[in-house]
Amino acid sequence: MALSPTDVARLAGLARIHLTAEELERMAPQLDVILDAVAEVSQVATHDVPPMSHALPLTNVFRADEVRPSLSAEAVLAAAPDVEENRFRVPRILGEGA
Repeated sequence: MALSPTDVARLAGLARIHLTAEELERMAPQLDVILDAVAEVSQVATHDVPPMSHALPLTNVFRADEVRPSLSAEAVLAAAPDVEENRFRVPRILGEGA
C-alpha cells in the first residue's frame, strides 16, 4: 500500500503537525516502510501465544521484611555533622522555606 503525499498530509493534519510539501514528499515512502513493518509483525501467528507485559517472566526480587536491631536515633544523630530539632540539618535547597 503506497501512501501519497495527500495521505501523509491528512495524517499530519490529524496529528496537528504542519509539514511542507517537500516534507510530505519525503515522508510518504518512509511511512510506507513503517506500515509494511507493522503489517508484517501483525501477521505473526499469535493464536497460541498468551498476552504478556514482558518478554521474560518477572518475579519479585525484594527480600522479605524482617525487624532487626539497628542504631538508635541518638547514636545516628551523634555522628551527623549538624543536628537541629532532633533531625539532620542540611543546607537549604533552591531557597525553599524560611
